[in-house]
Amino acid sequence: MTQPIDLQIAGLPELRDATLGDPSVVIAVIDGIVDFTHPCFEGAQVSTTVAGQDVVRHETADHGTFVASVIAGQPGTSVQGIAPQCTLMTVPAWTPEQPRPSQLELARAIETAVARGADIINISGGQYSDVPMAQDHLDRAVQLCIDHNVLLIAAAGNDGCECLHVPAALEGVLAVGSHGDTEASSFSNFHELYQRNGLSAPGENITGARAGGSLAQMSGTSAAAPIVAGCAGLLLSLARQSGSSLSPRDIGHALLTGANACESDTHQLCQRLLGRTLNIEGARQAMNQEVTSVGAEQSCGCGGHASESPSQALSFADPVPAVVQQTLETPVEAVMEPIQQSTVVTEGAEQSGHPVKDEGSFVYALGTLGFDFGTEARRDSFKQMMVPVMVGGSPVVANPYDPRQLVEHLRQRPSEARSLIWTVNLELTPIYAVEAVGPYAAEINAILVNFLADANLPISVAEFIERVSVPGVVSGRAVRLFSGQMVPVIEIDAPRGLYGWQVNRLIAEAIAALDIKPKTEAAAAAAELTATLRTFIDRVYFEVRNLGRLSADRALNFAATNAFQAAKVFSETFTNSMRLDTIEVERSPYARPDSDAWDIKLKFFDPENTRRARTVFRFTIDVSDIMPVTVGEIRSWSSSS
Repeated sequence: MTQPIDLQIAGLPELRDATLGDPSVVIAVIDGIVDFTHPCFEGAQVSTTVAGQDVVRHETADHGTFVASVIAGQPGTSVQGIAPQCTLMTVPAWTPEQPRPSQLELARAIETAVARGADIINISGGQYSDVPMAQDHLDRAVQLCIDHNVLLIAAAGNDGCECLHVPAALEGVLAVGSHGDTEASSFSNFHELYQRNGLSAPGENITGARAGGSLAQMSGTSAAAPIVAGCAGLLLSLARQSGSSLSPRDIGHALLTGANACESDTHQLCQRLLGRTLNIEGARQAMNQEVTSVGAEQSCGCGGHASESPSQALSFADPVPAVVQQTLETPVEAVMEPIQQSTVVTEGAEQSGHPVKDEGSFVYALGTLGFDFGTEARRDSFKQMMVPVMVGGSPVVANPYDPRQLVEHLRQRPSEARSLIWTVNLELTPIYAVEAVGPYAAEINAILVNFLADANLPISVAEFIERVSVPGVVSGRAVRLFSGQMVPVIEIDAPRGLYGWQVNRLIAEAIAALDIKPKTEAAAAAAELTATLRTFIDRVYFEVRNLGRLSADRALNFAATNAFQAAKVFSETFTNSMRLDTIEVERSPYARPDSDAWDIKLKFFDPENTRRARTVFRFTIDVSDIMPVTVGEIRSWSSSS
């Protein structure tokens, strides 16, 4: 039998004697497609988002299969993984169609893993960045992990330079570098900043599974990361089996504080090791100290862990003994390349398609409506069929990229709307492709055509559509856009809830419904309320923008589009000169059976008297159906914070 690693990690053999994992511990692998027909996975606890069983050889499948086997390869097989009895969840982000996904796609995968109950997430990939900053969606996905106590582990990259990769460089992520027998791997990235949240683990000539049933050896930080993820899974399993309340992020903190600090007099050698190396025995000791600390605080009522969640109490940015820290002074502008798998040695193969399965997931997305042709041939077919435009009395070939010409064509030939790829965009980035299905498909496509027409009216016109709301279901399919980007397809089988938001008209109707009195003050109050409502709607769209997949995000998006409800809240704050402070979303403790209810809390403060109690308005939204719905009445109370 072949071991995936040389078990020279201090304390790992003893830990494996104590536990091989617990099925309640879910380790998500965000990587390529995994070939679960490989013999090493026989008997493994698996939760996958991949449709179908057959995996044709491709380097993304080789990489994903390898990483998964290092974690979950079963005892007695050719690849004995670190944590074979933990539950393995796979969320493909690298596919043959998209071997280098964007930060948006990586964020989408992280959200999916969190929503499906992952405790630990392993990402064996990264993207070069001058600063520890990510694009908005990825940054929010990392924060989602922090908020839900999910331990996110990411490879530090294989450029062999003093440089950063995201998400490994982001605060709250456990970064993993690679080392060999005696020193850091020459290919492993390093940086002073990694010494706050990173450690090194074995990453050279690691043996693992390969798609198709064979074995392969790989070297890279992507081989080291799943070793750390597997060890984290064992530690969390041990904690749960012993009745401890330690969270996955507590385990991450224990891995850092219990690691072997580099004691070399040569600063560069320690820097290349990210300041420390993996030590399981040290991590177990750190766990015991944390359990003792929590128990003491709870028994004496001293606070600390007893009064706040571990994800808030413990931060990977906390100082760690014997680790050098330095302020990063780099321009804010970062080089944003597609996410790459962090492997040095791998082998290519023939490309193949494989759809991503995420059936039954609802979406309530906000964005602008767009369209795409997918291929040059499809674009040219539209150009060929469109009526030429008369310019100066002479016919000119139609331009299918001109929304006005395209709308006219689609109104004359309604069936052509089915050949167009409709998209929902955030800013200029497509996040979904929209497909009308079922008996109302023609009606839905006609609505989309009208939305496109109104979205290209002058901004000052009342009918101008600023954005659309799209409730639908994730189909499990993806489509390639003309740019090469792959986006998930959401299906709409009824026009219910498909709205084009004419924000000016919407606000005016909401204010009119309030019947502001006295009439002499109506104009001034209406103007102020109009500005406030627009600020609220724009704030949700631009500041709290999301993919509309998570239940909390769907509730928030629905709250932003329910201007009538928001108008009632804001009108009650005007007489007290209150202004919106924060928008909070939390699961509602009071919900109907079989519902998925969330409380939206709007907190207001007095800008002229900050010592005055804040006013909180709460309304509950049930997102258990495709179309969210408000439950009960709006409630309000005063709060000191």
